[in-house]
Amino acid sequence: MTEMTEEQLVLRNRIIGLLLRNAREQAGKTKRECAAALGVSTSTITAYEEGRKTLSLPELEVLAYVLDTRVVYFWEPDPELAAEEPPPLQEVLALRHRIVGALLRQARLDAGLTQKELAEAMGRSSSRLSDYEYGARPIPLAELELVAQHLRLPLDYFLDTQEGPVGEWHRQEEAWRCFRELPRDMQEFVTQPINVKYLEVAMKLDQMPVGGLRAIAEGLLDITY
Repeated sequence: MTEMTEEQLVLRNRIIGLLLRNAREQAGKTKRECAAALGVSTSTITAYEEGRKTLSLPELEVLAYVLDTRVVYFWEPDPELAAEEPPPLQEVLALRHRIVGALLRQARLDAGLTQKELAEAMGRSSSRLSDYEYGARPIPLAELELVAQHLRLPLDYFLDTQEGPVGEWHRQEEAWRCFRELPRDMQEFVTQPINVKYLEVAMKLDQMPVGGLRAIAEGLLDITY
């Protein structure tokens, strides 16, 4: 068994502290909020982040919960997250305005409406609608809701589903919401690594045409009867 030296312990505490500070800043939390969760002073949180004071696992679990961070991040940092810097949010925002405009234009065309017809329905000028469609002007949410209703579209038709920090966050939130709605026994089944193969089979079956599924079902009946 390898013995950890005092120097290694000091270094490890500093690394944990840096990871804690990074997770806190990424979550937009203050030292005061973290301190309140643990029932300690803000100076204690500072000492944790500087590696001068050691954290217990239960304390780390509570902080991970408060910071919405997987606890294994503190000993198994995701190399992909460390290697790939997300684009500045201002760039993401500008791109999203253009994408929402393009989706609006496509939805209008699919509905067989001219810019003038949709603009009149919105109570806006054709030039204003053109600005919206080409991302030159952000469309206010209230107006987007009215447009979606007029075109008989759900508002989430315009949500970010692209590869990027905001879109990825939306996908994770939706996946987590769906997971929470599953019965408890199904949640436990899905999270067991041993059941991955069953899930992979289910995914393949889901992609098969109806005829193929019928043939499999008939084969199973032949076996069991």
